[in-house]
Amino acid sequence: MNTDLLYHLLDVDPAAGPAELLRRARTSRSLPYLVLSSLAREDIRMGEHARAELCRARDRADRYAQLARDLSRSTGVRPIRGLPLAGYYPPGLLRPQGALELVAPSEAALWQAVIRLVTAYPVEDIDVTVIGERPRHTAVTVVWPAEDPLVDPWFRVRLDTAALPGDLAAVPVRPFLAADDRVECLIALAEKGLSRAFRPRDVLDVAALARQPFEPVETAAVVAAYHLAPETAALLDLAAAHVPLGSLAGVRTTLESEVGPELHRRTHAAARPLVPRHGTLLRRTVIRHDWDEARLLPFDDAALLLTPIADYLLAPAADRPTSGQHTTALAALHTWDALC
Repeated sequence: MNTDLLYHLLDVDPAAGPAELLRRARTSRSLPYLVLSSLAREDIRMGEHARAELCRARDRADRYAQLARDLSRSTGVRPIRGLPLAGYYPPGLLRPQGALELVAPSEAALWQAVIRLVTAYPVEDIDVTVIGERPRHTAVTVVWPAEDPLVDPWFRVRLDTAALPGDLAAVPVRPFLAADDRVECLIALAEKGLSRAFRPRDVLDVAALARQPFEPVETAAVVAAYHLAPETAALLDLAAAHVPLGSLAGVRTTLESEVGPELHRRTHAAARPLVPRHGTLLRRTVIRHDWDEARLLPFDDAALLLTPIADYLLAPAADRPTSGQHTTALAALHTWDALC
């Protein structure tokens, strides 16, 4: 994994030079830091501003790693996808990482982690999404400004009670992910193929994983058990056009017999599609330290979601509440306050 690969993946003529490579990378919020770190490893000349930007990016990556360690010790949440994948990159290379993704073993652990974040950092946004009824899964994204809020990506921590959310239809929610670290990384990466097309940065992740040993039969069996054979095969096919697959080549070969059965299963799946419900913030509250879970209160055709740190109007993600609904929901909360 080197700068030549970045020129290739970003479709930049090497003759155009590193400045053009960096300019092209800036179409993404996080790719510039991978490019800058790659250029620094190869001792490419850069000025004070580029060095300062790279230094802030390294500090940001270190902050994410420390946050993950602290929250893991105190609440039991653990990192998934981005941070573990970064550990497989060559020394000195910064993996593109838009957010710190954490999976919580329970809703109580999720809110404990959120409380620690909002009390320790100048959090400006707390986004909440709920999937399902019983069981219910909750995703919370906490956001606060970067050191330079106009230039650098803001800090973003996403916590979820579901390790793998699936496609909300034929591929079910899988709350837990338990495998060898590198296999977990492959599965978590392939999961992204359920919601979007794979990107050049995904190829870079595969290139990093390909340096590790994978047992083909065992790995393919685990991937199939998590219903991700088609996405993993597609990811490895894309990566194979750009980088050597190493031991992942054997995984791809073994997966061939798993793709058809999984596609057939999805076609005939009888599961009822899940509709994510997004929370529109009504108010931040004094932290409710004695709450282990959020509470749902019926409200017209939607619901009020009362959490340990804020209250929301919960409705299908495609529905934007009107100002009238917002006002009525706030009035309902005040009534609830008076009764409690």
